[in-house]
Amino acid sequence: MMTTVNALSVILLVCGGLFFLAGTLGLLRFPDVYTRLHALTKADNLGLGLIVAGLSLDVESWLTVIKLLLIWGLVILASASIAHLIARGALLRGIKIWKG
Repeated sequence: MMTTVNALSVILLVCGGLFFLAGTLGLLRFPDVYTRLHALTKADNLGLGLIVAGLSLDVESWLTVIKLLLIWGLVILASASIAHLIARGALLRGIKIWKG
């Protein structure tokens, strides 16, 4: 029988996976590099945050929770930096923004 904490953990993990799926669909469906970057960085950062929250409920030590939060913070910094570099490179190469 699942406890309330385990059920909440499973819900957070599934929601995190759905955000990763949404980011992947955005990568495949959106028309230009800028909207694709937006979909990936936003959805994946939130998805990883939900997964970290779900995993944090199941670990037994606070040190592991701190490590998970540190990993999440580093991924957020890295994804923002890389997305900025990719968007800047696209602008410098003359790739136009999609106007719809």
